[in-house]
Amino acid sequence: MSKDESTHWHQLSKEDAVTHLESDMQQGLHAEDIAQLQQEYGQNLLPQGKNVPWWQRLLRQFKNLLIYVLLVAAALAAMLGEWIDMAVILAVVLVNAIIGFFQEGKAEKALKSIQGMLSSNALVIRDGEKQQIAAKELVPGDVIVLEAGAKVPADVRLLKSNSLAIQEAALTGESLAIEKETGSLSQDTALADRRNMAFSGTLITQGQGTGLVVATGSDTELGRINKMLSGVEELTTPLLRQMAQFARYLTFTILGVAALVFLFGMLRGNDPSYLFMAIVSLVVAAIPEGLPTILTVALAIGVTRMASRNSIIRRLPAVETLGAVSVICSDKTGTLTRNEMMVTQLQLSEETVDVSGTGYEPTGEFSAQPELLQELALAALLCNDSSLEQKDDQWAVRGDPMEGALLTMAYKSGLTDDDQKAWPRDAEIPFDSKYKYMATAHHKGEDARIFVKGAPERVIDMCSSDFTDGGYSATRWKERVDELAAEGQRVLALAVKKCSAKQEQLEHEELQDELQLIGLVALMDPPREEALKAIRACHEAGIAVKMITGDHGATARAIGEQLELKHTDRAITGSELDEMDDEALTQAILDTDVFARTTPEHKLRLVKALQAQNLVVAMTGDGVNDAPALKRADVGIAMGRNGTEAAREASEMVLTDDNFASIVNAVHEGRTVYDNLKKAISFLLPVNGGESLAIILALLFALTLPIMPLQILWVNMVSSIALALALAFEPSEKDVMQRPPRRADEAWLSGFLVWRVVFVSLLFTTGIFAVFQWGLAQGFEDAYARTLAVNTLVAMEVWYLFSVRYLHGASLTWHGIKGSRPVILAVSLVLVLQLLFTYLPILQTLFDTQGLSLRHGLLCVAIGILLFIVLEAEKWLRRRLNHA
Repeated sequence: MSKDESTHWHQLSKEDAVTHLESDMQQGLHAEDIAQLQQEYGQNLLPQGKNVPWWQRLLRQFKNLLIYVLLVAAALAAMLGEWIDMAVILAVVLVNAIIGFFQEGKAEKALKSIQGMLSSNALVIRDGEKQQIAAKELVPGDVIVLEAGAKVPADVRLLKSNSLAIQEAALTGESLAIEKETGSLSQDTALADRRNMAFSGTLITQGQGTGLVVATGSDTELGRINKMLSGVEELTTPLLRQMAQFARYLTFTILGVAALVFLFGMLRGNDPSYLFMAIVSLVVAAIPEGLPTILTVALAIGVTRMASRNSIIRRLPAVETLGAVSVICSDKTGTLTRNEMMVTQLQLSEETVDVSGTGYEPTGEFSAQPELLQELALAALLCNDSSLEQKDDQWAVRGDPMEGALLTMAYKSGLTDDDQKAWPRDAEIPFDSKYKYMATAHHKGEDARIFVKGAPERVIDMCSSDFTDGGYSATRWKERVDELAAEGQRVLALAVKKCSAKQEQLEHEELQDELQLIGLVALMDPPREEALKAIRACHEAGIAVKMITGDHGATARAIGEQLELKHTDRAITGSELDEMDDEALTQAILDTDVFARTTPEHKLRLVKALQAQNLVVAMTGDGVNDAPALKRADVGIAMGRNGTEAAREASEMVLTDDNFASIVNAVHEGRTVYDNLKKAISFLLPVNGGESLAIILALLFALTLPIMPLQILWVNMVSSIALALALAFEPSEKDVMQRPPRRADEAWLSGFLVWRVVFVSLLFTTGIFAVFQWGLAQGFEDAYARTLAVNTLVAMEVWYLFSVRYLHGASLTWHGIKGSRPVILAVSLVLVLQLLFTYLPILQTLFDTQGLSLRHGLLCVAIGILLFIVLEAEKWLRRRLNHA
């Protein structure tokens, strides 16, 4: 036996599969062959991923150009013996690193989660005897026993199937359990349609059977996904890409200017130690030290807000990435739909009856009440092995979802559990995939009946008349089945046979005559009403929505139309995707919103194709088959209620309510976070720019430095951060979900922002220098004049905060001046801190400040108000020019 990964096991007959692996259907493998096979194939386990040590995650926090520059500045301060300056700069760096370390999130656990899906034990036949072994000891060629309630321990070619059904949603996306059979299939049969196979990690829901192990460990379908997940490249979020680009430009600009200033000072014969200290001042002034903290806090606020709206963020930068999303790729079952089968239509003779309601809740209405309705409802109630239960005001089904939907329909018609008791079950034929129906016999007094429920094509052929004894036409009924199926609905047929006496037992032969067709039942997993509203909101916000599902094409397309997706002319299936080259896929993916019968490779390829169009992609999913695409997407979104652990660990966000509408709420919050970050940048950069220009002017014109390095750090790390933090709490703008998504490659510094930074920086520089030089001209000491300059700078910051809250609109309004609660708290805190900075002796000693007179303190405030008026005039003028 040789290792052959290219064999299409579903194409082989079960006899050929057994022969290929040199095994035996009855005896299984011989004990003496096991050791050699285990050496050849290895253990039936998936490889474990490596954890990133905590110290590596901590060191990663220092991998930032701005941090490098601050470390150089600290080194320069140490060389000059300015130990306090060095300590404060290092403290700033360390605080930012610690915040990043704790906010980075947990290490990747997706591979471990997939490993956890594997069964731990297996019932195997070796040398003709059944024995329980550890699943990791299985090898290809083993014959195993499959029973309801167990997990499939390896990929298996089925040899026997007795009403065997397996839930494969986690692997294929198919929402219902798959009924299994043993016949061979064509080579190109899609994974979800390989009914003669059982796959590792899936759950057996009913029946029993035996199977031949054909793949173990990494060679299984689960192992293939595991390999894909290991090789998927995680993309950097748009925010981090923008921040990295911004940091590079800012760093090179700062270092370039600092170098030029230093050379100019040396050429003028300035003292090198003085120049070094001035350069440290310049670097510290220019770098927005508070930016990493503001970024982290703004994202954390977004996380908190999203958590209150059923969205748990696992990786902090994903908050802002949501605001840039331009395409949402969503699974169907449970996300866009309720994941609850519901009877939507009944076909009774010539009459079609619509059924209303929600999920399994037994309340709703019928559009008509024909006489046949009660007979159909009775058949649905009695020929049924499931039950409904209510927990915490939620109705759920115990058993098969379609049977649960039939029970709900029966209860809606007025039947109760008493009716079920009044017709006790006397005999039954359980559902068998070979016959495609189930039958039950009941009696009530002298009235005895046999009810049959099953696949419509099978039951229709078994009937000789319909319940009304009218002209029976199997062809007409089958045409109606095709019409309902084309609408994406699953169809069942219900029939009855009246008996003269109570049935002690049932045989298939008894059902071949006198069977009457009562009608057809059409079922669907209905769309969520809130998902429909959310999709409309997405379209209004310029976000495309694409449905990628493992379901059948007709079902997916019908649901897509009901959800009002834009491009539902056709549903592209996985087999069609396989035939498309990248160019064809690029065109198709823009013109199609429904993709059906997809595999993990298809989902991953679709995500990559969208990203190649420079689109920011959010991907939802709940199964292990979704994990590779979730990891690759810009924002992976997993289901918290019904999703697998593998999907959750591969994602950045988890929905606690499995509801598509929560994604739209998260996008809303993400856009708000980005707006607030832009406001914070617009606030911080002019402050740093004003400080830097003041220092440069002092050096160029051989003037005394208006602000010293430690004073700059005070302003940047205390007052600036406190005020900028208030912007992180700003509420959403009214038009936040009416704008198109921003481009993924959009630069932080737009033309408007550059103008605003330059203009406000000049105003700050003017204010700082003017008051400092005025103080010196008045004969004050340098320390007093610098205290005036620092307080003027802080006053300008406070009033600039009120202006920057509305970058384009007027701030000179009652609402603008009143400010939000966070703004008032921040301003109050800064006022207290600045009073301590100015008048507390210990801080006067540390920062070389002196107490100001009341008149000079009011002067600082007046200059801040003047700045506010100038900025409001600039905004008014700009609005007039834009509308001209």
